Order: sequence, then structure tokens, then C-alpha cells
Amino acid sequence: MFFIQNNLENYTVKQMCKALKFARSTYYEALVHSPSNKEQEYQRFSEEVKACFEQSKKLYGAIKIHRKLIEKGIPCSIKRVQRHMQRQGLRSLVVRKYNYKVNQGKVPDTKENILNRDFTAETINQKWVTDITYIYVLREGWTYLASVMDLHNRKIIGYAYGKNITADLALNAVKNACLNVTDTKGILLHSDLGSQYTSDLFEKYMNENGLVHSFSRKGNPYDNACIESFHSVLKKEEIYLHTYQDFEECRKAIFEYIECWYNRQRIHSALGYKTPQQVEEEALQSA
Repeated sequence: MFFIQNNLENYTVKQMCKALKFARSTYYEALVHSPSNKEQEYQRFSEEVKACFEQSKKLYGAIKIHRKLIEKGIPCSIKRVQRHMQRQGLRSLVVRKYNYKVNQGKVPDTKENILNRDFTAETINQKWVTDITYIYVLREGWTYLASVMDLHNRKIIGYAYGKNITADLALNAVKNACLNVTDTKGILLHSDLGSQYTSDLFEKYMNENGLVHSFSRKGNPYDNACIESFHSVLKKEEIYLHTYQDFEECRKAIFEYIECWYNRQRIHSALGYKTPQQVEEEALQSA
């Protein structure tokens, strides 16, 4: 019985190999093949690359994945990461860089561009930038997000999301940024010349809390490039990838993106491939 069964199996293998047009020796070699140490290491590295890619919400490219692997103690080159990403079909989200049409306007005589595109800061709570962006949801239509960023660590330290683009929305974002600051006197806050930021309500709060207001030139987004860049990245990495049914669904998505991802997990090339939270903690320790 065993002899008959064995002959039947050999016949089946023979027919299969004949149909697939490869030698029976190749089939039997595959049955007993044991991956070499090099092959096992290759597979483990591929899995590490894929894990980093998945953990980044499929957003990171080879350079950032390379950085994360080095942090984990896995020595590698960027080219090696690129090869493994290509082999697995892993493609990062490319954030397109826009060339804005710039109107070389001026700041009114009663205002001043104090920041003057100097986006560097020695520590936290020295220079803040703020702006408002538009977000569309199905039920309510256009909604609005006002954000405040600390230029030292690129962290979003305050934001407000609402259904109306008002001075209150802009002010609430700044108020939220001030919650964890003991003394706001002397902090430079840069914004555009929008009516929300030039309103009496906004200026009154600025004066009462000792904040120094700086303004972009009219029609010149490069004067506030960092916060413009954040809103662009938010839309490419989150907003444009989803369709939000209503205001509340979008509000939760914005909260998760800013608080759970952008501030605490997303590494920035401008920060030496650290997260905003890491840079803030370093600043607090050295204070």
C-alpha cells in the first residue's frame, strides 16, 4: 500500500513539474530548503521597515524610516531602506511644495512685522505663530481651524475648531496656548492682517497679557511660513485622506492628529528628526 501511494505521489509531482516546466530536483530542493542566516536577517529587516512604515500611518519615506531604525539600534543605510521599501511596494505620502503667488504688500504704519521671517527661537515660549485654515465637512460645509505654533519646537500649543471664522475663534486658540504658560509677557505672536487678528477683541487680550503682536505683509504667506506649512501637512496627511460626515467627526480627527500624532510621534527634519514633544522636554530640562 505504501509503495502504491509513494508511486502515486511521485507521478503527481512529475506531472506538476512537467506542466510548470521546471525540474523535479528544484521541487525537492524547495521542500528541504532551510533559510540561511543571511536570508533570515534580510526578512527581519524587511519586517522592521514595514513596521516603521505602518506606525507612521504610511506617511514616512526612506529618510525618516532610516532615522527611526537607527534609534532602535538597527544599523542601516538610506539606500538599503529604499530597496526594501521598493521590494514591498511601500510608498510614502509626498507633500507637494507650493509656490505661492506673492503680493509684496506692506504692513500698515500702525502695525509692524517684528518677526521678519526669523523663525528661530532659543527656547520655548519666545516666538509663536498663528493662522486660520478652512476644512470642509459634508453636513455643515466649511469649518475653520485656528492654530498656534511655538517656533522653537514646532509644537501646536493651542488650537480652536469652529463653524465660524471669527475673532473669538482666533482668540480661543491663543487662550489655549497660554493655559500652560505662567508669564506670557514679552512673547512674540505673529499673525497675518486678517480681521480676526486686527480686531479690538484680539488686541485687547494681547495688551492685557503682555503679548507682542507681529504681522505679515499683506498677501505674503511666506512671512508666516511655518504655520502655513503645518496646515498644509495636516491637510495632506489627514484631511484630504478622509471624508468627514459632520463637524464632530472632524473635530475628533483633528484632536487625534495634533495631540497623538503631530506633537508626540511625528519627527521633523527641522528639529533634527525629533518630535516637538522631545524638543520641548529638552528645553524644560535645560531651563
